[in-house]
Amino acid sequence: MRKVAVFSEEGVLMRLFSEKQLTVPFFEHLFEEFEIRRAIFSSVGAGDEEVLAWLDAHTRLVRFSHDCRLPITLKYATPETLGTDRIANAVGANALYPNCNVLSIMAGTCLVADFVNANGEYLGGSIAPGMRMRFQALPQFTAKLPLVEPEKIDFLIGDTTQNSILSGVINGMAAEIDGLIDRYTQDFDDLHIIFSGGDSPLLQNSIKKRIFAAQNPILFGLFKILKLNASEN
Repeated sequence: MRKVAVFSEEGVLMRLFSEKQLTVPFFEHLFEEFEIRRAIFSSVGAGDEEVLAWLDAHTRLVRFSHDCRLPITLKYATPETLGTDRIANAVGANALYPNCNVLSIMAGTCLVADFVNANGEYLGGSIAPGMRMRFQALPQFTAKLPLVEPEKIDFLIGDTTQNSILSGVINGMAAEIDGLIDRYTQDFDDLHIIFSGGDSPLLQNSIKKRIFAAQNPILFGLFKILKLNASEN
């Protein structure tokens, strides 16, 4: 799903859309409802040329990449390989907790952690398989295990094969996140933890560490990047 967000000038999220495909008619209707002057576009996919041309003609458009001006400093060794979603996530985390050490964990297609230190420097993080990847891997690489759909659980011991898989994946990921937070806490003082992503509701009750369940740090980061770059586009 493609996400489209409309922010006020002050950074208040006014409307959020999830679309299978972005089209010019969608944006024509959106612009009838909101007075939009600036836009930022971030995507790892292709096939958006018509939409980009329309936005370019109707807004001050920023096409986001690692070369854009950022409110944080990238210390990543290979910034050209860094996903724009991770950059935006780091910017959003830094904006929520400025002048602090922040670890932002996203539970989506992948389980991604991004770290920004108190000096506003993005150091990197980690990427691991996401929840659905783990569920899908079990029937793919074994002969008899079924494909189980993710759901929220409140048990540790699985009393059926399905519940054992649910426990293994969800409690395993929660323990992985707790362990990751422990490692960062050992190395960085006054650490703030942000937790987001589509699968975060299935995990947050199983995580023992104190976290801040944030909504859309990536989109908030994109808003901050747009504010910084739009005047120069």
